[in-house]
Amino acid sequence: MELGSFNPAAQKVYGHPISEFFNNPNLWLEVVHPEERQQFATFYHNLLDVSQTRLEYRILRSDGEVRWLSLRRQVIYDKKGVANRIDGIIEDITQRKQTEMQLMHDALHDNLTNLPNRTLFIERVELALQKAKSHKDYLFAVLFIDIDRFKLINDSLGHAMGDRLLVAIAQVLQQCLRPVDTIARLGGDEFTILLNGITNINDATTIAQRLQEKLKTAFKLENHNVFTTASIGIVLSSTGYTQTEDILRDADIAMYRAKEQGKARYTIFDTIMYKQTRKLLQLENDLRLALERQEFCLHYQPIVSLMTGELTGFEALVRWLHPQQGLISPTNFIPVAEDTGLIVPLGEWVLREACRQMQVWHTKFPALAFLNISVNLASKQIRESNLINQIKRVLDETGLNGNYLKLELTESMLMDDIQKTIDTLVQIKAMNIKLSIDDFGTGYSSLSYLHRFPIDTLKIDRSFVSKIKSHSEKCEVVKTIITLAHTLGMDTIAEGIEISEQFSTLQGLGCESGQGYFFSKPLNCLSAETILSVNSPLSLLPI
Repeated sequence: MELGSFNPAAQKVYGHPISEFFNNPNLWLEVVHPEERQQFATFYHNLLDVSQTRLEYRILRSDGEVRWLSLRRQVIYDKKGVANRIDGIIEDITQRKQTEMQLMHDALHDNLTNLPNRTLFIERVELALQKAKSHKDYLFAVLFIDIDRFKLINDSLGHAMGDRLLVAIAQVLQQCLRPVDTIARLGGDEFTILLNGITNINDATTIAQRLQEKLKTAFKLENHNVFTTASIGIVLSSTGYTQTEDILRDADIAMYRAKEQGKARYTIFDTIMYKQTRKLLQLENDLRLALERQEFCLHYQPIVSLMTGELTGFEALVRWLHPQQGLISPTNFIPVAEDTGLIVPLGEWVLREACRQMQVWHTKFPALAFLNISVNLASKQIRESNLINQIKRVLDETGLNGNYLKLELTESMLMDDIQKTIDTLVQIKAMNIKLSIDDFGTGYSSLSYLHRFPIDTLKIDRSFVSKIKSHSEKCEVVKTIITLAHTLGMDTIAEGIEISEQFSTLQGLGCESGQGYFFSKPLNCLSAETILSVNSPLSLLPI
C-alpha cells in the first residue's frame, strides 16, 4: 500500500522537511505528542477496519511548539478491493483548540484570582466523594473560609484595593497547600479548600492553623498595611456524606459558628450544630409569619422613682406567643430578627402598639397622664431613612404626645456613623421625645463624643446592679455612671434591682429611677392595668 504524496504546506505544520517523512517512516509517530502516541498508533492500526475516520491530536515540533491537528484519513481500494493507498487531509486547528480551552478554563475558574470556581470545586469534591465510597480508608476534608472584616476593608480602601487584597490572599492560601489539594473562590471573600487523602482530622486542623497564621501577616497594598484574619469551617468526609451540596452546606454552617464565637478561629462541624441551624431556620420561617398572624404581644415592666417609690412609666418588652412552642424568649428570636432584617417591621409594630396602649391608659386613667412609655430601637431601625417619618406617623395615628415617649438605644448604635446618628437624634428630640442609652457601661462609647448626643437618661446595666449586695460593698462603677450622667445633665435608671440593699444603695447614690423584680416583673396588659386601677400615687415598694 502506497503512502501517497504530501502537500508542501505540511512542512509548515510539522516543522520537518517532507523528505524526512520518506526517509524515516516512523517520523509520523515520533512527532506525535508523547501523551497521545498510543491513541495515534491505535488509530492507524484500525484504519483498514473502518476504512474512513477522523482524529484530533497534538504534535510536538522540533522547535518545541505544540500544535493541534485534525486528521481525516481514507483507505483507497483498487478494482479488486485491495487497499493500495491512504488519502489524508491534515488541518492545523491549534487556534480553535486554544480558544476552546480558554473558554473551558474561563467557565471553571474565577476571573479575579484565577482559582477554580464553585463549579470546578464541586466537581473535585464529587470525585473525592466517589473515591471515599469505593475506598473505605480514603479520607478528605473541606474547609470553608471567610475573610473577617473584609467589607470594612473594601468600603474604606475601595473595591479596587479590595480586589488586590483577595488576589494576595489567594496566593497565600495556595502556598499552604499540597499539589493534590484544590482551593477555590466561591465569590466575594469566600474561599473553599479540598484536602485530599488526609490521615485524620488533625491534618485538617493543622492546615487551618497554618492558614490563619499566614493571613495574620500584614498585606502591603500600595501605601497601606492591611491586617486581616479568617474564620474557617471544617467538614470531614467520615461523617457519612452522600451529596456534595451537603458537605458545602455544613462547612458553611461551621464557618458561621466560628464567626459567632469571635472570628479568627476554626470550627469543626458536628450534628448538634446542624440541628441548631435547622432550628434557627425554622424559627426564621415562623418569625416571618408571626407578624402577619399577630402572634406578638407586649409586656410592660414598671419603672419606679427611687426617691418616692411611685410608678413613673413602663418599658415595653416584646413577647412572641408561638402557636406550637408557646411563649418564646426575646433572647431567642430578637437576634434572628436582627440578622434577617425582620427587626425593622417588628420594631415598628412594637412602637405603634406601645404608643397606642399608653394613650389608652392616659385616656382611661386621667390622673396618670404623666406616665411615659420606653421603647427599644434596634440598630437597623436607627439607620432607616424613613425612621423620623415613621415615628411622626405613629404619634399621629395613636394620639400620644411625644413628651410621654422615650426611645432607648445602645452605645454601639451611637458610635456607628456618629454625625448621621446625631442628626437623627436631634430630629427625634424636636418631637419632644426623650432619649436613653440602654445597658450603659457594657458597650463601647467615647466619652469625648457622649456630650454631643442629645441624651436624657443613662440606664445602668443589670450586671453592675447585681454586684450591689450590701451597703458596705463597693460599687464604684455605678457611682461613676451616676456622677457622669449628672455632670452631663442626664438622669439615671438602674436595671435589674432585685433586693432591698440594691434599692437603698442606688437611692443613696442619687440614682433617680429603677426597674426590676424588687418592684415588679414585666406584666401583660391586663396585669399592668390592674396596677393602674388603684388610687394614685402608685407606690410599688414592697410592703
